[in-house]
Amino acid sequence: MPDLSGYRFSATHEWVRTEGEEATIGISEHAQSQLGDVIFLELPDVGAKLSAGDKFGVVESVKAASDLYAPVSGTVSAVNDRLATNPELVNTDPYGDGWMLKLSGAEGGENLMDEARYTESTA
Repeated sequence: MPDLSGYRFSATHEWVRTEGEEATIGISEHAQSQLGDVIFLELPDVGAKLSAGDKFGVVESVKAASDLYAPVSGTVSAVNDRLATNPELVNTDPYGDGWMLKLSGAEGGENLMDEARYTESTA
């Protein structure tokens, strides 16, 4: 398991790791395990502006389709294009190669949980 001390988690199971004013976003190990094998992701276009709590996409698995919500506000600066052809990266490396998008000018997130609180909430 990677060091998640710099990660913050939403109640809807997205994670965010902020470096300066750029935030990387994905879904948690718990979320991907509940979904099962991810087969498709619908993600926003670069340049889209998101507010914390906005729906930014959909993750589809063999079990279900689930909406994805922005844990912080910002402008989409990058989308993980590898997920178009390798959506299983969300399952195999949710905190690394399975990241979904990056936001520039990231703001907010004061209500997000640290790893310990998030883990306790999913137990």
